[in-house]
Amino acid sequence: MSHLSSSPPKHKGEHKGHSLPRGSERGGSSRDKDRSVSVSSSVSMPSGGKGSRTSCAQPSPQKVTNRLISEKSPYLLQHAYNPVDWYPWGQEAFDKAKKENKPIFLSVGYSTCHWCHMMEEESFRNEEIGRLLNEDFVSVKVDREERPDVDKVYMTFVQATSSGGGWPMSVWLTPNLQPFVGGTYFPPEDGLTRVGFRTVLLRIRDQWKQNKNALLENSQRVTTALLARSEISTGDRQLPPSAATMNSRCFQQLDEGYDEEYGGFAEAPKFPTPVILSFLFSYWLSHRLTQDGSRAQQMALHTLKMMANGGIRDHIGQGFHRYSTDRQWHVPHFEKMLYDQGQLAVAYSQAFQISGDEFYIDVAKGVLQYVARNLSHRSGGFYSAEDADSPPERGVPPKEGAFYVWTTKEVQQLLPEPVLGATEPLTSGQLLMKHYGLTEAGNISPGQDPKGELQGQNVLTVRYSLELTAARFGLEVEVVRTLLNTGLEKLFQARKRRPKPHLDCKMLAAWNGGRPCHRITLPCA
Repeated sequence: MSHLSSSPPKHKGEHKGHSLPRGSERGGSSRDKDRSVSVSSSVSMPSGGKGSRTSCAQPSPQKVTNRLISEKSPYLLQHAYNPVDWYPWGQEAFDKAKKENKPIFLSVGYSTCHWCHMMEEESFRNEEIGRLLNEDFVSVKVDREERPDVDKVYMTFVQATSSGGGWPMSVWLTPNLQPFVGGTYFPPEDGLTRVGFRTVLLRIRDQWKQNKNALLENSQRVTTALLARSEISTGDRQLPPSAATMNSRCFQQLDEGYDEEYGGFAEAPKFPTPVILSFLFSYWLSHRLTQDGSRAQQMALHTLKMMANGGIRDHIGQGFHRYSTDRQWHVPHFEKMLYDQGQLAVAYSQAFQISGDEFYIDVAKGVLQYVARNLSHRSGGFYSAEDADSPPERGVPPKEGAFYVWTTKEVQQLLPEPVLGATEPLTSGQLLMKHYGLTEAGNISPGQDPKGELQGQNVLTVRYSLELTAARFGLEVEVVRTLLNTGLEKLFQARKRRPKPHLDCKMLAAWNGGRPCHRITLPCA
């Protein structure tokens, strides 16, 4: 048997190889490009992907809990009513797998992950799929924010043996915790060219029963290869490259992958990568009199400006969403993570210190205002994240981005005031819609809305400079600035009446203060 994809993936944030985590102690317990399924496997099966969300049987209304009800992780608690006999990561699950000679199904995600929600709703609530998991597998659920060590090890396997990685991560392990099949999101049932989760389970079950030795041998070969690849060899005489050499190599790689028009370092999806931007500023600092130094500064500043103007930034409530699904930073994946806010506040502050442009410090202030307002506990400390999904209105199932998007009708109703002094009839709503690119048909393309949830909706993204918008309507720049700020404040007040996204109340020491990861869970307040 052969792996579906054995070439190293082109994926941001690819993890390095690590030894397999043991788990005798339980411890403190991205959409991929288009969120199509990535499968790495020693089991022969077709590639997966998104498929129908309606072909599975409906979950039972009976509210029977599984053992995750005793956990503290918000993500694990979201699965406490599944018909799946979930175990948290720990020795109890490993002992059961060894005793019953069953493979482990490891599912890793986090509580504000949109596609984690989708797989939970479509597959883990499904009675038939639950029965398959309970009869033929030992199912283990992990919050990647509680156990980043577990997540990193098995994400290394998925990324190294498939075309990418992300969450939810789905990995099948031997009872000795060695991976042999890996992927991300699976739809519940097969599509025309896609494999469904139920089919994957049936094929792995059959292979485990009929060809287990071959699976174990392949698993061992893959693990050995990953461990060997992670080792650093300098030979008998060769010294490791100097820091200056490594910095130069990093800069050259970033320069080669840089997007000249929109900034950033990939086509799509695009992540903020504040660590890279801070590296570029550091590189500029030590090479400021050279052409490369100027180039590093220009790449970082331009990327930060394009991100701040794009829809990845919440222009109404401030803060940044997780990443952009397109090259232009326009349509984001709407969850907001604490660690992104902290690092981006630093990056924008550095940009102001270097450039003197107050645009950057205004963005940094907005990020910190968002964190203080939305992610802060009254007794101190910061929560982990806000969800991508929320109900468009009370009593309606959650949809991705519902809290953040707008129709032109909503904006016009909220901002009907005429703008005095304009060269043509103009309301405050029309001015804001022009500046931020809102259209009656919506500014989100169908390709970025696979479930059709965002039809007719708009994400605010700066389309013109204040000077161009002012010139377009014959207004003073400061008049336009005031009108836009007033309009955004009215939208902010109106948005406060919408159902809010789920708040992940975990407080992680690593995210709060840069210390080794530890969880504190306090009531949301």
